[in-house]
Amino acid sequence: MRTIIVRLQLTRLWNSEYVLFVNQIVTIFRKFHPELLHLQKAFERLTEMLPQIDRIRAQELRSALSFTLQELDKERDTLLKAITAQVKTIGRVSLPKLNQHVEVLKRFFDLHGRDIAAANYNSATERINNLLSDYDAKGEVRVAVEGLSLKILFDQLREVNTQFDAVFLQRAQEDAAMAKVDTRTIRIETDKILIAFFEAIEFCSAEYEDTDYQTPANELNELINSYKILIKSRTTRRTNTREVGQVSPVV
Repeated sequence: MRTIIVRLQLTRLWNSEYVLFVNQIVTIFRKFHPELLHLQKAFERLTEMLPQIDRIRAQELRSALSFTLQELDKERDTLLKAITAQVKTIGRVSLPKLNQHVEVLKRFFDLHGRDIAAANYNSATERINNLLSDYDAKGEVRVAVEGLSLKILFDQLREVNTQFDAVFLQRAQEDAAMAKVDTRTIRIETDKILIAFFEAIEFCSAEYEDTDYQTPANELNELINSYKILIKSRTTRRTNTREVGQVSPVV
């Protein structure tokens, strides 16, 4: 009896999912000894694509680093805006003990500029480092920060800026070591090989009826069906979201 491999719309998989899916297919089938199933060549063609698939994984990791940088940059911008806003707000209150701290910090931010949040990545990192170094060096600034209960925000700004600098350096190092990856070309080529591999399983199952192809096929189909469910659930969520957005308001 001919074994059937369930088909999946491979183009619907995100890059991170695609990398995992191909590696899982290889892992599952390898344990069934492809040479005994007369599928060694077809399987080798698939495994030969794994280094290319790993390049997609590396690029996905770089994308994750870029997202992390964006989030860290947003946080340090928010901290800077929160600090200056707090100083401005307290300055509107008639409390002499606090107002003297406000004046110190106004001069401090006039010196370092109030547009750091608008600067590019490298410039913002450098300017925040300079600001924090000046804060560390000037006792009156530290006293003012303590007096206005802003130390926790300055400490968090230092931590976030340090994290940003480390992640930015990591991304730069990875960029230098990795050439641009043509993800689309790699996936198209891998798709062809993967489909040919599934077809080879089906063909051999009809040619060698005394060999068990159903057991490995069952495991492959279980994996493929799990991804079909994932894709379907994602599509359903998008559809439901659109439908909710299209509901007419009550008048």
